[in-house]
Amino acid sequence: MTQKEGPLQADFVNGAVGHRLRFGGGRGQDLPKAMGLRSGKTPKIIDATAGLGRDAFLLASLGAEVTLIERSPEMHALLQAGMERARLEGNGYTEIIARMTLLHGDSKELLPNLEADAILIDPMHPPRKNSALVKRELRQVREIVGTDEDAAELLSVALASARKRVVLKWPAKAAPIEGIRACSHQILGKSTRYDVFMVG
Repeated sequence: MTQKEGPLQADFVNGAVGHRLRFGGGRGQDLPKAMGLRSGKTPKIIDATAGLGRDAFLLASLGAEVTLIERSPEMHALLQAGMERARLEGNGYTEIIARMTLLHGDSKELLPNLEADAILIDPMHPPRKNSALVKRELRQVREIVGTDEDAAELLSVALASARKRVVLKWPAKAAPIEGIRACSHQILGKSTRYDVFMVG
């Protein structure tokens, strides 16, 4: 068994996340731009579908206060353990983790009682239509959290809860989520796009 086939964990120190922290390009990256981080502007953010916490960690590393919500007990436990390992790492990680608050629960129920300028939603993406295998890690996450059949409902709740914007992280070529109004603008990457809904 190779290391890549080991148990799933939320790792904020090593691998791709550590590399992105050191060499990622700061606020010029697509996600920070979509969330409204720019010179002199650091919104208060909720990551409503925390998963492995990588997007939340990136945003916190750029100075944002981020509340992470994860409803899967197993994924929440992985996040909790990963955040604690990073906190104990020191070297700046302690400060980043201090800007991250992890909640366990259903975002549809929690969001109306929380305050945020911007809400990020990254639901489990629809299965790929081509035959390319999804990364093992993503398959492991899908095995834990299943498919987010309530993505449209969550997006609606977020649109009613955010002060300034809601951002949907979605496959670049995937169709929009049905029943949701058109986004205000998009930021397109190679495989991912950010649909930005301005509110307020």
